Amino acid sequence: MSTTLSPTPRTQVSRGKNRAVPDRERLHAFLGDALLAHLGVTVGSGEDAHPVVLPTAYGFDLDGPDAGGSLYLHGSVAAGWLGRALERDVCVTITELDGLVAARSGFHHSMNYRSAVVIGRARLVEDPEEREHALALVVDQMIPGRWATLRPATRKELAATAVLALPLVEASMKERAEGPVDDPADIESATWAGVIPIHRVAGAPVTAEDSTAAVPEDVVRRAAGLAERSPR
Repeated sequence: MSTTLSPTPRTQVSRGKNRAVPDRERLHAFLGDALLAHLGVTVGSGEDAHPVVLPTAYGFDLDGPDAGGSLYLHGSVAAGWLGRALERDVCVTITELDGLVAARSGFHHSMNYRSAVVIGRARLVEDPEEREHALALVVDQMIPGRWATLRPATRKELAATAVLALPLVEASMKERAEGPVDDPADIESATWAGVIPIHRVAGAPVTAEDSTAAVPEDVVRRAAGLAERSPR
């Protein structure tokens, strides 16, 4: 497997090439750090066909059976988008916002970010062991180690849940982590320029009203870890 991004024209960065991340390992690290994905899929048919972008939790396995590893998404088996997601290629984007960049002109205002794009044909995960593994990865992406502390999924729950796997082979990543890039003439002006850093903030865990259990260590550790993260 190549360690370079990206291997295909569909994911080749064409604008802002200086912000393209060429190293696949950095993509893997970003996937481990981020929390929210967006799935783009075309639904409907004929004149009624239209794109839909859906936010979703995700998990991934670099040793999964798909080319480049497997990106796992889940949803309801009753979801209208599910069938369409299997009929044609889909696009998944994952983005973390790290800062607002204020320049001396509106044209040069920007954002600091890390963003990945994955394109490919999704498959429905039908093998029971892989399905359970994928769902565990999705849960553990939110709170590492959480799946092992939960009761087993019931047949009813598994029957109501669809899991999609998308190959990670066709992917690209971009990153911006710098201050404003102004025109030389504008730098001489008295207009302020700089960055407003942005990072995720996690508060202390809030116990459900009907829960009598103490907050488990994995939840405490995850909340503390998220609260300690700083913008890049």
